[in-house]
Amino acid sequence: MSEERWVFGYGSLMWRPGFPFEERRAATLHGRRRAFCIYSVHHRGTYDRPGLVLGLAPGGATRGMAFRVAPRDWDGTYAYLKEREQPTETYIEASRAVRLADGRRVEALVFLSDVGHPQWAGALSLERQAELIAGARGLSGRNVDYLRDLVRHLREEGVRDAAMERLLGLVEARELAGG
Repeated sequence: MSEERWVFGYGSLMWRPGFPFEERRAATLHGRRRAFCIYSVHHRGTYDRPGLVLGLAPGGATRGMAFRVAPRDWDGTYAYLKEREQPTETYIEASRAVRLADGRRVEALVFLSDVGHPQWAGALSLERQAELIAGARGLSGRNVDYLRDLVRHLREEGVRDAAMERLLGLVEARELAGG
């Protein structure tokens, strides 16, 4: 059995992993899609005015980044990721096959959206997502800034996510209109 340990990132982990790694490769995860499908009541919203944050929802495929972590760094990396990705346990830790851009298939640690968690928003229309994101603000700032940052970083990585770009357009239009 290989001692290789990989981590798959589809959001901020792509550009701000926060852990040491030996290799970074563009990768695709099949069977899950990047989506604003988790209610945020702390970082990008409040209980009175929830926002939305990213998750890996069932269906589709997601282009992201895979990071190979050295065995000597795994325990610290794993502990860091549990703390970073699981503060409210809205994700399920799993091992999934991802296809690296160079054609290799590797098993990677991923954090999938927990569809049974109370913060699971489900398959919201882009219009409903825009309504929730526009104007929402939490401890980490405005929800639209989180979305804008995501789209900018995806573009820098050569990833065009049409749904995220369309969502940003809808949110910005709402905010310009004052609602």
